[in-house]
Amino acid sequence: MNLPAVTDVLDLYIAEINRFPILTADEEFKLAVRFKKHKDLKAAEKLVTSNLRFVVKIAYEYNNYGIKLVDLIQEGNIGLMHAVKKFDPYKGFRLISYAVWWIRAYIQNFIIRSWSIVKIGTTQAQRKLFFKLNQVKNRLQALSQKNPDLKEVADLLNVKEKEIEEMDRRLSGRDLSLDMTINDEGETTYLDHLVYEGESQEDTLIRKEEKSLVRRDIAGALARLNERENYIVRNRIMSDAPETLQQIGDRFKITRERARQIEQEALKKLRKALPYFGPESSPETLQ
Repeated sequence: MNLPAVTDVLDLYIAEINRFPILTADEEFKLAVRFKKHKDLKAAEKLVTSNLRFVVKIAYEYNNYGIKLVDLIQEGNIGLMHAVKKFDPYKGFRLISYAVWWIRAYIQNFIIRSWSIVKIGTTQAQRKLFFKLNQVKNRLQALSQKNPDLKEVADLLNVKEKEIEEMDRRLSGRDLSLDMTINDEGETTYLDHLVYEGESQEDTLIRKEEKSLVRRDIAGALARLNERENYIVRNRIMSDAPETLQQIGDRFKITRERARQIEQEALKKLRKALPYFGPESSPETLQ
């Protein structure tokens, strides 16, 4: 048995779904009733498979957004299944007439989600503009043989020029993966040309080591202070919200002047233990 010469996955898929017969209105009604009343999954499966070719046709309408057609078809199929679940056969119209809205909705949602990590088309009006903008621009260009200006497009879509300008900018600026190769050889990526403006690894390591040494030296210096001196240094010099001399005096039941004297004694000890502890570290201006 010779297999058909179908090498493309999409061609193979289309060949497979075209084997399912299109249902007559009467067949479709009976199957839809069976699924609605008895949750007959076999009936639901036939309703879905008989309409898969229509999903492909609708997906082709969105093929100019730079997204793989197979992904659009997959999303459209999910929309079709959702439509079968919601379909009411007693309304008097065919399934595809109802399903087309769900198929388009799922495909459009997928396109918008895939377009950018920045949210676009968050309102119904923006979503409509997203999908209508290119259509209208192409139509006007075909009629006038030149690129249409924003005012022409805005007038035809009945929106403000500012909205057209913003959506046009979003449509022309899709996200780009830094791992994408720049040339056909596939050796250079956009990440290779990204300039890092921060400090080097060597500078970062040196700064980390310096901080570690300072912390060790400070810990050793504080160990030489008595309880009151240690408290004053931690809560006056090293604190982001330093206490006042009056607060320290109240804590140790001493006068404000005595608290200041203890602070000066602690600073002298610190300067001897830490050579880089200069006059600028003095909190004499704190009250």
